[in-house]
Amino acid sequence: MNDSIKSRGFSLIEILIALVILSISLLALAALMVTTTQNNSFGGHLTEASTFAQDKLEELRAGSWVTITPGSDLIPHPNGINYSRIWNVATNGNLKTITMTVNWNDQTSHSINFLSVISQ
Repeated sequence: MNDSIKSRGFSLIEILIALVILSISLLALAALMVTTTQNNSFGGHLTEASTFAQDKLEELRAGSWVTITPGSDLIPHPNGINYSRIWNVATNGNLKTITMTVNWNDQTSHSINFLSVISQ
């Protein structure tokens, strides 16, 4: 009689509760993966925007001091996102201050700004 009262496995209720807990935790992990993928994508876009801004700043520095003028351009990218660069130039004596802004849109609008000073 003692042997028949002892449990020799899991009951159906215990298995169902374990499955519910497992499914909730797997759903939480799936949501975490989506967030991680979005953050990685944003980081990649931010890196590309920084590179585009630095490229233009180096191009302006490599030219003559007189040819540093305000402007803008559009950079289409193979990933489907268009980056726009706008640079403003303010002259103060022998110094030119360049403010570079790169904008892009990937579900939401983003912008990054750089500031550089070049002397004559």
